[in-house]
Amino acid sequence: MANEIKENERLYRTEAVVIRRMNVGEADKILTIYTPDHGKLRVVAKGVRRTTSRLGGYVELFTKSRLLIAKGRNLDIVTQSEPINIYRKLREDLNLVAHASYVAELLDRLTEEGSQNYPAYELLIDTFSGLNSGDDPNITLRAYELHLLSFMGYRPQLQQCVRCQAELRPVVNFFSPELGGVLCNECGNIERRSAELSVDALKVLRHLQRTPFNEIPKLRLTDNLRRELEQAMRSYTRYLLERDLKSAEFIHTVS
Repeated sequence: MANEIKENERLYRTEAVVIRRMNVGEADKILTIYTPDHGKLRVVAKGVRRTTSRLGGYVELFTKSRLLIAKGRNLDIVTQSEPINIYRKLREDLNLVAHASYVAELLDRLTEEGSQNYPAYELLIDTFSGLNSGDDPNITLRAYELHLLSFMGYRPQLQQCVRCQAELRPVVNFFSPELGGVLCNECGNIERRSAELSVDALKVLRHLQRTPFNEIPKLRLTDNLRRELEQAMRSYTRYLLERDLKSAEFIHTVS
């Protein structure tokens, strides 16, 4: 009985999505997974690169699986994997590969290991499901960014000027990554490290921020508006992370 209790203490089950992986040794992979109860974890899948491995495709990038994991000395070890959703299009369509990579990389960079955030896990699942089912990747990514940043404590202020607290008027305002939101026209003309934000861009950002992710309707945006929204959010994540995401460049390479 004592041995059985010890064995159970060494094992745990969890749903997980693979957001990053790295080859180690001759046949192993280190996986970065995101889970509902444990947040982000790094685990090892031993022998997974062998053709005879039973784990095989069940621990592929972006796959949602049910894992049995054994506690290890340095890294925990995946011992069993049962697929729940493989999101096939996210691995077969190069444009979707790029967008899914951005989703995974942003989550990876914004989170610490072992910090639970169930809303972020649900958002990851909903985002991958939306991309896989044909939702507009550009709108999906902007909504994902806004919701994830809110869950992580970096919600941009889009209702009032972040400097003078005045209500924002329907004119050209400014977005300041450093101050964490929108500046009114007057303050924006004083703050050098800000960029113009059109009336339409602010409307779209507000709409995406306040609408539940799985209720966001299809929006028709001009190419200029798409670029403006992307530039605003990219400048904010760059400021927070102190770097550009590699997957952001990947998107432009394949688009």
